Amino acid sequence: MTNKSYTLHRLDKVVLLLYILLVIIGWFNIFSAEYTQAHKHIFDMSTSYGKQLLWIMTSVVMAAAILILDVRFFTGLSWGLYGLFLLLLIAVLFVGVEINATKAWFRFGGFAFQPSEIAKYGTALALAAFISTKKGNQPDINSRIKAIAIIAIPAMLVLMQKDVGTTLVFTSFFLVLFREGYIGGLVLFFAGLAVTLFVLTLMFNEFIIIGALAIAGIIFGIFLRKKASALWQLAALFAILSAYVYFVDYTMDNILEPHHKARIEVLIHDGMDLQGVGYNLHQSKIAIGSGGLTGKGFLQGTQTQFNFVPEQTTDFIFCTIGEEWGFAGSIMIITLFVSLLFRLIYLAERQKSAFSRVFGYSVASIIFFHFAINISMTIGLAPVIGIPLPMVSYGGSSLWGITLLLFTFLKFDTKRSEMM
Repeated sequence: MTNKSYTLHRLDKVVLLLYILLVIIGWFNIFSAEYTQAHKHIFDMSTSYGKQLLWIMTSVVMAAAILILDVRFFTGLSWGLYGLFLLLLIAVLFVGVEINATKAWFRFGGFAFQPSEIAKYGTALALAAFISTKKGNQPDINSRIKAIAIIAIPAMLVLMQKDVGTTLVFTSFFLVLFREGYIGGLVLFFAGLAVTLFVLTLMFNEFIIIGALAIAGIIFGIFLRKKASALWQLAALFAILSAYVYFVDYTMDNILEPHHKARIEVLIHDGMDLQGVGYNLHQSKIAIGSGGLTGKGFLQGTQTQFNFVPEQTTDFIFCTIGEEWGFAGSIMIITLFVSLLFRLIYLAERQKSAFSRVFGYSVASIIFFHFAINISMTIGLAPVIGIPLPMVSYGGSSLWGITLLLFTFLKFDTKRSEMM
């Protein structure tokens, strides 16, 4: 059996099928979201769905190339690719074009390319390369700092582009660090507590939140009154949490850009500014809710066909699915993504190589973050931060990034008995 046929024979068919289904579903929904009588041919290259077809075709070529290459190409060049993508992130700050107040794109004729999408790929490779060298050893503080730095450097460069959404995607790598023992469950607990306090601070006055923390501290202090060291720790925790609450309020008022602040406030205060900053979310909810159980049918969605929801081929593509396919279609899409995530975790756990396991978990974490946040922001559970639905939303950079991640991992999986 030749190397090529061996790779195809061992290629995971479940992930491949789910990828193909989601890409095809995305293409048809992009077509539906932009369909007009003037541009009703699905192969019209002047439209988003025509351009998406080109991106799909190039992604097929990319996937084939990945499967042909030797795995040593990816493992050996991990740090080189990471460095190259960092240079692209720096270059776009100087020669990139600004789209939607974000300077994160290179423009080539009628196409735009976003380097931050493939920077996730480079970060996944570098993190896998670093952690795989530490196998068998409990990570020390220096290793933890270095692992976090690998994630933080590209994240900060993306933040400098004013792309908050993509910056937040890099936090998905902390799930990988948790799996590999670089951060503990206590860190995740305090991360959840920070998110909870963030939301409560936006909903209520910061002095109310600090007062509630003080009451909680007094109650716990009564139970711990005979343990002096525990009381000091409790007092220190109260001081830290109170400072954090004040910092959240200060950040909202003095640091965040006005449009970022407005998007967060719209999420917290339902029904706010429905003709302004709250318009997108309001129309999104109407579109999804109007689909009912089985939807209005392909090309029959009124919110979709009359362009009531802006960015419906990209960030709000799930609105098209909800309106035209209904609750049943929405559940089907969610089921496909959940199935993909569980399959990726299963594949990651069966890897004999630490490198491929870490990379596999990176792929699953990135897709999970995109999937969860995109759908949440279309139904009002997360702020609108410009995160596409993987393989479904329009965008060549996003599709290329996901294709690189998925098929590189599938290549690793075909060689799992050889990568040690």
